[in-house]
Amino acid sequence: MELEKLKSVLSEEEIIDYIAALVARPSYSGLKNQEKEIAELIHHSFTIEGIHSELIEVEKGRFNIIATLKGQGGGKTLLLTGHTDTVPPYDMEDPFTLKTQGNNLYGRGVVDMKGPLACMIFSMIAIKRARIKLKGDIIFAGVIDEEEGSLGTIDLIEKGIIADAAIVGEPTNLDLCAVHRGLEWFEVHFRGKTVHGGKQSEGINAIVKASNFIQHCEEKLMPKILNETHDIIGTSSMNYGTIQGGTQPSTVAGDCTLKIDRRWVPGVKYEEVVAGYEKIIEELKQEDEKFDCTFNVMEESVMKHGYVHEAMEIDLNHPIISIIRKNTKSVINKTPETTSFPAWSDGGLLSSYAKIPTIVFGPGDLETGHSNNEHLKKNEVLPGTLIYALTAVDFCK
Repeated sequence: MELEKLKSVLSEEEIIDYIAALVARPSYSGLKNQEKEIAELIHHSFTIEGIHSELIEVEKGRFNIIATLKGQGGGKTLLLTGHTDTVPPYDMEDPFTLKTQGNNLYGRGVVDMKGPLACMIFSMIAIKRARIKLKGDIIFAGVIDEEEGSLGTIDLIEKGIIADAAIVGEPTNLDLCAVHRGLEWFEVHFRGKTVHGGKQSEGINAIVKASNFIQHCEEKLMPKILNETHDIIGTSSMNYGTIQGGTQPSTVAGDCTLKIDRRWVPGVKYEEVVAGYEKIIEELKQEDEKFDCTFNVMEESVMKHGYVHEAMEIDLNHPIISIIRKNTKSVINKTPETTSFPAWSDGGLLSSYAKIPTIVFGPGDLETGHSNNEHLKKNEVLPGTLIYALTAVDFCK
């Protein structure tokens, strides 16, 4: 009955037109007032539908948008959230005009994540239009800066966001992501002594020191990393992403920099991750008096003081899990797979710091995000909206 009510006040065309309006407002890093136009559009959209909304300035000219569909009292609160920023257009052709080719909608941010945002927004609008009364509140949070330092979600947390569950609307092909790894990018800078290649014995080769570090990591740290396991996500991981050192073949390299992507499963503490590398470095210093390096978090990975990219996990017995499974089945006649999200998301902050049970769920395929082929399947737009709406109704009633 509620599904039919919601369908009667929604149209695929209206939602897709709204996605086009979101895509038409660039919100990538480097723009002045980066996400402001998006926030203002969403604020206006909620306001004209009679849903209370606020623009919250997080940084000068950069705004979160918070909208609340108030319940009658006594019910649970659901947070629907996603980021309003995108990566740059890079070499994407005509990135800010939504284009339709067959079943695909193309444009920068269409899947990561302006399409899912539109579905969340219209799920609340549909509940309001259909005059479905709930006991609990539905909160929408469109947050800034997820592609960089997640300042929007951190601001949400520091202002005391409270909810009984949260859905982060990253693209998951309408599967249910109950977990993702924590993430950090580390940089190790090795210092040697530069000399001419004809006097190698007088120099200290920083590339060799980096190689020794990698070998120690492979022998002593990697087995521990692969022993960090999780039933859904598998193991933790480490990737040596880039290495740069030296100037030319005939010169002993005086410097070398190694960059590492380290991911860990829920249950592993960030301090343990850092300590693993510090132990390797200490051992190498004891073995080799000429070993000299600094170990840091890469600048691109540094968050506001007190926050890191923690892992996300929800108890599979939490009500939001069974509710979203049921509603996905009712809308698309398919029970969603319970799986892991392959990337990091703001869900790691919400679950770790705000202690809100969180899942990641949304239309679209993450694999196309950040690419010049970014697209969203047209036939997932209305179903995604209906699933969000039905889940909110069931959770908050």
